[in-house]
Amino acid sequence: MTDSRLSSDAPGFLTATREFYDAVAEDYAANFRDAYAGRPLDRALLRAYAELVGPGRPVADLGCGPGEVTALLASLGLDVSGLDLSPAMVEIARRENPGLRFEQGSMLELALPDGALAGVVSWYSSIHTPVDRLPALFREYRRVLAPGGHLLLAFQAGDRPRRHEQPWGHPVTLDFLRRDPEHMAALLGDTGFALVSRTVREPDESLGEAVAQAFLFATAR
Repeated sequence: MTDSRLSSDAPGFLTATREFYDAVAEDYAANFRDAYAGRPLDRALLRAYAELVGPGRPVADLGCGPGEVTALLASLGLDVSGLDLSPAMVEIARRENPGLRFEQGSMLELALPDGALAGVVSWYSSIHTPVDRLPALFREYRRVLAPGGHLLLAFQAGDRPRRHEQPWGHPVTLDFLRRDPEHMAALLGDTGFALVSRTVREPDESLGEAVAQAFLFATAR
């Protein structure tokens, strides 16, 4: 099992992200349980991704939170495990999905050998990584993917971050970074990926979305 502690020289954004999600984990899981029941387009993208990867092949859901997407991918036939920076989120994911594997750790330093995976899912999990750290993050995704492996990257489109302050009354604050899909696609190209598909859907106000949602499919070269 990965050690839940961060080293004293860990980047500040990792510490801030872990502390934020540790604080809100139970409320987050309760409020977003069954969230994808009302997101047919998002579910369709995850189904398409599972078909691209192929049944039974190893996939990592990086930044898995309470494990809802991990469980959905498993139900689609993938051999999927989850990883999250927050020990509290991992505890909930294990409790809610006892048949699946979840570990605590950083996406920037994956405890996996080169080429170990057929797929990586980064479902709204790169949104706390500063833009200057994204190339390193994407290189790590590429490192653990076998040639021809598939990446699914989801994020909010835009150029202004959204700051969440004291969610559910917890004394924590964190910026949620929005990205330009063209820029993200270019970064993937520069770090060893070939773009397969770019999908941007309009915000769904009934789900509380204020900006467009972006989904990139890419293949490891």
